[in-house]
Amino acid sequence: MASTTTNIPCDVKNFEVADLGKKRIEWANQSMKVLQIIRKDFIKNQPLKDIRISACLHVTAETANLMITLRDGGADVALCASNPLSTQDDVAACLVRDYNIPVFAIKGEDNNTYYSHIMSALDHRPHITMDDGADLVSIALTKRTDVVDEIIGGTEETTTGVIRLRAMAKEGVLKYPIIAVNDADTKHLFDNRYGTGQSTIDGIIRATNFLLAGSKFVVAGYGWCGRGLASRARGQGAEVIVTEVDPTKALEAVMDGFRVMSMHEAAKLGDVFCTVTGNKNVLAKEHFELMKDGAIISNSGHFNVEIDIPALEKLSSSKRTTRNFVEEYSLKDGRKINLLGEGRLINLAAAEGHPPSVMDMSFADQALSVEYMVKNHEKLEKKVYRVPEDLDKRVAKLKLESMGIKIDRLTPEQEEYLAGWSEGT
Repeated sequence: MASTTTNIPCDVKNFEVADLGKKRIEWANQSMKVLQIIRKDFIKNQPLKDIRISACLHVTAETANLMITLRDGGADVALCASNPLSTQDDVAACLVRDYNIPVFAIKGEDNNTYYSHIMSALDHRPHITMDDGADLVSIALTKRTDVVDEIIGGTEETTTGVIRLRAMAKEGVLKYPIIAVNDADTKHLFDNRYGTGQSTIDGIIRATNFLLAGSKFVVAGYGWCGRGLASRARGQGAEVIVTEVDPTKALEAVMDGFRVMSMHEAAKLGDVFCTVTGNKNVLAKEHFELMKDGAIISNSGHFNVEIDIPALEKLSSSKRTTRNFVEEYSLKDGRKINLLGEGRLINLAAAEGHPPSVMDMSFADQALSVEYMVKNHEKLEKKVYRVPEDLDKRVAKLKLESMGIKIDRLTPEQEEYLAGWSEGT
């Protein structure tokens, strides 16, 4: 635990870098206009007064601005990392030193530390959980049942987490309502597509300095993250190959102009691979056995299970770190495969994650969803809910206004036409 003059409970790496963290938080805030508007409203109305929130999110400059907004709305907030490699240590230090927010996160923390930090966040005894991957909820429901009775609701940020939470609800083990922020149009249509697309390419290039133009880039999964990644890789001049298990999504990828094939076929062709599926062993032993010498493999889904790393270890005679976030596996037949960022989220492991202007909408959804949950939790069942449509539309409207963009409104005549059925040809 880093030493500091503050009495705030925390576990961060180094307070000496907090000044840099403050500058980064302020830089991100400049592009988070919607969250700024919500923050002003929160300061005035204090909708989260006396509410304790435990958040398990990527500890970045953008997340910091969300935490500050919640705090300024009256909440008592604690934060831990949702991935061992996604923490920005300078931001973590600044949140503790300058904003008195307890933070438990260190970039590169081992598995035991990661889960101990989740435990520390739950020691905060939250009324609201805020999750990115559902680890916080999962631990609360299994190993920290002592805190569950005080929890009135939660939010979830990612596709992976929403999948886990819906499985919990289906099995009847979810003990409180959750709002699936990921399902908001102003989240997945923008954050997942444009944010993941840009930041994943950024992470791969920072880690490798590899020229994508002229290469064969394999995208596993054509959900919103895959769509964004495929589009950005094509924009860099790569020949993009998409693999899918869903026939409709595969057909869409074809119609969007991408080559579509099985991973078995793609494994022989790809120079760079990136998984964005939310599933496990998408890149497995049978694929490693077919890959080119020097192939680069990475993941931008939430958990590193998308790549079967134990299988890669068994196929290898040795491994070494050749660059930051690049591990070169020497296979027994002489080929080499390069794994990026330990198979974890490459956009946060080797880069800075999504740009603040797109996280502005996602975190506006988070803040408004927390406010909604506080006001309405007594009427909600123990299941997963979408962000209310009016909140979703409000975020889109505020974003357009912040960009100086005006759109049309329906005339009374048009509203009457859309609401009726009698007027035809």
